[in-house]
Amino acid sequence: MYVIYTYASCELTILTIMAYDRFIAICQPLHYHGKMTFQKVQILVVVAVFYPVFTMGFCLYLTVKLPLCGNKLNRIFCSNWPVVQLSCVDTTPNKVTGHFLTVTSILMPLFFVLYTYLRILLVCRRRSSEFRGKALQTCLPHIVTFMTYSISLFCELSLTRIEADQLNPSITVILSLEYLIIPPLNNPIVYGLGLPQIKGVVLRFLKKGPAAEI
Repeated sequence: MYVIYTYASCELTILTIMAYDRFIAICQPLHYHGKMTFQKVQILVVVAVFYPVFTMGFCLYLTVKLPLCGNKLNRIFCSNWPVVQLSCVDTTPNKVTGHFLTVTSILMPLFFVLYTYLRILLVCRRRSSEFRGKALQTCLPHIVTFMTYSISLFCELSLTRIEADQLNPSITVILSLEYLIIPPLNNPIVYGLGLPQIKGVVLRFLKKGPAAEI
């Protein structure tokens, strides 16, 4: 549970930093090197890694302390809220912590990324078509990754708030696997195709076709 939740939060914080980087590069290009210094990048990376590590660790600590009245979870992996629901005592501290982490670790990064792309869109509307093409080329991999991850995260959050015994077990498994598999597979594909060498190999393979290889 700790590893999955820390990964989820790290992924979102890193996507937020990448959105900020693109916002500065497109909307404030003359100030880019002054704002995105090596020292500032180091600070952002440290925050992106250690904030999820400590916050998710504290959340897990509160959950581990709870006495449980059952041991059955209708999930393919251990999830925090279903475990909290098995508790025999008051779980108000866990609920407050969960709401706080939802706001700071999920909602705030999501709204910030949306804000940066709104600003980028407004800037691109006033620029040339060549500028818009370069901006799209810069932002498209991040947009695809962000949208894919947001949909996966929404499915996972929805699943944790729904009584699992009310759902078809197959749906529960599919949604859980989608959250665990799709984003990690999506990242290397999206960013790998942005590299000219990899893109060239893929295009040559598609032109020749699998039959030609045989």
